[in-house]
Amino acid sequence: MYNFLLTALIVIAILIVIVVMMQPTKTDDALGALSGGGANDLFAQQKSRGFEGFMQRVTVILGILFFAIALALVYLSSHK
Repeated sequence: MYNFLLTALIVIAILIVIVVMMQPTKTDDALGALSGGGANDLFAQQKSRGFEGFMQRVTVILGILFFAIALALVYLSSHK
């Protein structure tokens, strides 16, 4: 069980790196918000749609799985 979870953790870590690298950049939005003219855009609540929203959801799900499996591995290693 420990080896299976460790392998799953490594695979999920690699998937997180790939998913984060595939996300579209937001440099223009951040630069506009910090330059003073886009202060309203900084706090705007806009839902991401399409590819960007999908990638954000996948990143959150993979992050939750990563931490859950990491905690399971810590529990298993301390109770051997």
